[in-house]
Amino acid sequence: MLADVLIFLRAHLDEQIRLAFGGSQDDASGERVVFVDGDKSEPLSLQQNAVTMILLNLEEERLLRGSERRLRAGSGRPALRLMLDLLFVARFKRYDEAWRHLSTIVDYLHTQPVLDAEVAPALPATLERVVFELRTLELSQMNVVWSALRIAHHPSLLYRAKLVTFAAKDGLEAPAIDELKVAVGGRE
Repeated sequence: MLADVLIFLRAHLDEQIRLAFGGSQDDASGERVVFVDGDKSEPLSLQQNAVTMILLNLEEERLLRGSERRLRAGSGRPALRLMLDLLFVARFKRYDEAWRHLSTIVDYLHTQPVLDAEVAPALPATLERVVFELRTLELSQMNVVWSALRIAHHPSLLYRAKLVTFAAKDGLEAPAIDELKVAVGGRE
């Protein structure tokens, strides 16, 4: 399910950049938003003339979990709410070209911070919506990120995709509770 979300986000943002730069949805000139090449991850290698989307962190949304944890999705299971920290790194020969591509992402996600089935029909069926929030890191935090990636600093943006709600897939179900018995000191 997570792979489907990342593939959707990459393709959707790729389409937005293509349209912003005068291309069409069917433009075959190469992807504008890409994933890291798995064969080139030690050390990390970024594709030239593209924006690379990197999943930096994944965590469960805990602020809304308390009361909503008991609420069930249509399948009778609790919905899973995640927060994805996505780093968009632009690697272009010209510095201004890198920022032009990143600016397109900022402009789009600023005007359309919520992606749902109405706005993005290709949204995976297991996903209710994605809410984007631009994140700012302190210089020391940025240093940690770039050191962990073991590459030189490039023009980049960090977005949090939050409240990603997955409908639980069918799986094993717990039996229904028909009767409760209270035992105190071994007696019912």
